[in-house]
Amino acid sequence: MNRNIDSTEKIRLLIADDHDIVLQGIRKVLSIDSRMQIVAEARNGMEVIERVKRETFDVVILDVNMPERNGWDVLMDLKQLEPRLPVIILSMLSEDRFGLRLLKSGAAGFMGKETISSQLIKAIEKVHSGGKYFSPSLAEQMMEDWDAEPGTLPHKLFTSREFEIFTLIASGKRIKEIAGDLGISAGTVGTHKTRIFNKMKIKSVAELVSYAFKNGLIQ
Repeated sequence: MNRNIDSTEKIRLLIADDHDIVLQGIRKVLSIDSRMQIVAEARNGMEVIERVKRETFDVVILDVNMPERNGWDVLMDLKQLEPRLPVIILSMLSEDRFGLRLLKSGAAGFMGKETISSQLIKAIEKVHSGGKYFSPSLAEQMMEDWDAEPGTLPHKLFTSREFEIFTLIASGKRIKEIAGDLGISAGTVGTHKTRIFNKMKIKSVAELVSYAFKNGLIQ
């Protein structure tokens, strides 16, 4: 349910990014609005989870690429810990490729880091009031995906976990590394890899990497 925001009400924020320059930029942007109260900062995924367990926040601002536990997994953990806590994802990833999937995974908003200075406060206000924040270009992509025939591209058939493992394989990580990053067994990763290969109708990692580059899913 949407709620009206008191013009003097403090919005308690947790901001999470492993780059000091990004944190400094966020602090500077938020400093112009007295309602924005940065209660805590985190520099890795596990710290985000521990903070949310101990403290109360109105909005979490989360970098998708975090050490120790990446933003995809942190988002899913937060949705289990605090289902009503809005999470805005910050990323340098392609908005039209990743934004929709993150929103479907439970994020309340998605924005590129290059838009922080102009859009962050607006995004916080939007999700704090119970809404979703996405750019006009992402809204257009959502409409295209809605109208498209299902299964147009194989990666659109992936579950969130499969997509996560797909991107890690495409970036060059081995099964054991992925298992360690995600906190799951190598056997589980292998099962997901098999399902990914079956959905893509491929037989090699080289084919997977080629597909990822061709479709702009890795940089």
